Amino acid sequence: MPLPLLPAQHPQRVLLHNEIHARPAEIMQAPLAITHIVMLTDAAQRDASREHVIALLRNHHQPLPDAATTHVLIDLGAFRLRWEQHTEFVAWTFSTPMAQATLADLREPDTAIAAVPHGWLAALPGQCLSSLHLWVLNEDRVQAPQLVCQLLQDETLAGSRVAGDAGKIYTDFAIHADGFSRMLLLAGEALSPRRLGRLVQRLLEIETYRMAALLGLPAARKAASVLATAERELAELAHSIRSADRDNEPALLDRLTRLAGQVESEYAATHSRFSASSAYFELVDKRIHEIQETRLDGMQTIREFMDRRLTPARSTCEWATRRQNALSERVSRVSSLLRTRVEIEQQQSSQQLLGTMNHRQGMQLKLQSTVEGLSVAAITYYITGLISYLAKGGQKLGWPWSPESTAAVAIPVVALSVWWSLRRLHHKLFRGRH
Repeated sequence: MPLPLLPAQHPQRVLLHNEIHARPAEIMQAPLAITHIVMLTDAAQRDASREHVIALLRNHHQPLPDAATTHVLIDLGAFRLRWEQHTEFVAWTFSTPMAQATLADLREPDTAIAAVPHGWLAALPGQCLSSLHLWVLNEDRVQAPQLVCQLLQDETLAGSRVAGDAGKIYTDFAIHADGFSRMLLLAGEALSPRRLGRLVQRLLEIETYRMAALLGLPAARKAASVLATAERELAELAHSIRSADRDNEPALLDRLTRLAGQVESEYAATHSRFSASSAYFELVDKRIHEIQETRLDGMQTIREFMDRRLTPARSTCEWATRRQNALSERVSRVSSLLRTRVEIEQQQSSQQLLGTMNHRQGMQLKLQSTVEGLSVAAITYYITGLISYLAKGGQKLGWPWSPESTAAVAIPVVALSVWWSLRRLHHKLFRGRH
């Protein structure tokens, strides 16, 4: 049967469809040693981390990832490697089966990175944000109290039943002498390999996202000092505006504009960090919820530990964000008030200037009327003189009136004609201007 013809496909349909299958959980079997390392990277270091993976796979004669690959899961014999590239960091997870002899005599268990080439491991691109050893053991084959005391510090110990009471998790949230944090997961018989893989992935993500969320705390503390200085300056400016005169307002407006620029610059520099921290805090809450914790007698749960220790840091980041927004709004309001005050004073000055100009224009019109009267008299005088000369010459041709009489009769006619002509010209110019 022939396949039906499909309509035109979106160019990213396959990529978007496969997104739900990205970074799947592994199928795991206890006992297992896992080491999880998170490297904070920039764009160049993320590219370098891919080349670092390629170098390791090439040495083991394995297929190489392409430039679009952000996730690698491969068995290299001595250990399994899981490489994940995220927006801000790259996660490296190494795992290897554990020998039963290690568990029998309660010696400190081996770590997964013991089989990883040390020179290659030391050259991981970026800066280490988190490093964790996780041991996954069979609950019925170890003496849990002794192993917990041996591996973890009692002062900050937290533990709980997880996965519907199918396992137990212990951790102390401490960095030990080797630079690694530690977790101990005791898997019960009811915990299938697939469920165990999902549980391990969520535990590793809790540690990863916890550290990524706390990246906003130093930025919040730094922003607090900047905001305190800006708030004091804004208070001083607001007080100065109340008593400032017109001459001081431009300088105050300039200072206020500079302050607004400083506040917006600080907001732009920290907004993405605070937004990312907020998202990571939410992911921590979600992953803790997904491991389905129940209490172990006499021990605080991971959620209780996180709520008590992470809540102040989360509140500090949220407070810094709210404080930035509030300060930006206050600066904007004060700026608007000062600009409104300056604009009103400018309008008043403009009205006074217009009044002065109107007064000057009235004086000019009066002067113009006076000049027009003098112009009528002068023009009439000259034209009448011409008429008098014409009358003298006309007497020889039979003109009956004397030059004096002719001039006397012509004066009112000439004056009226000149006045009327100047008025017409004045009206034309006036209509042309308006």
